[in-house]
Amino acid sequence: MALMRSLITTLALLLVAGLAQAAAIEVREFDDPVLEQRYRSLTASLRCPTCENQAINDSDAPVSGDMRDRVYLLLQDGRSDIEIRDHMVQRFGDYVLYNPRLEGRTFLLWGLPAALVVLGGLLVMLIVRSRRNASAQALSAEERARLQALINRERTE
Repeated sequence: MALMRSLITTLALLLVAGLAQAAAIEVREFDDPVLEQRYRSLTASLRCPTCENQAINDSDAPVSGDMRDRVYLLLQDGRSDIEIRDHMVQRFGDYVLYNPRLEGRTFLLWGLPAALVVLGGLLVMLIVRSRRNASAQALSAEERARLQALINRERTE
């Protein structure tokens, strides 16, 4: 009987914990499906300032909840995606953007991979060209004489 009572108590506690967690899920009401898609896209493209590489739509941090609320309110006010991103960058810094903007200070971040690919291609091309030229060079006089001696020796035997 005591085992049954403890089992029922455990199940009841699990049920209450599940309900409490379900109550924590945020529900946003959108009249326009396009606005809802913009909300999902924006919250997926903004990074949580306290979490490491986690979007605000996946984060349980309080600051992410505040950011989601702010995105929702700005969308309801009729702000554009660019205005919302600018607002978040102004408030939290460039870190909140998964894809940093192309600016003078981020040019190296965007340009370095392309420059390395071009540099690698040039290096491969130079190596292939130098090996091709090395194999196609004419024999020196000494090498020709030695080759002729080997050919003559092979003919006489």
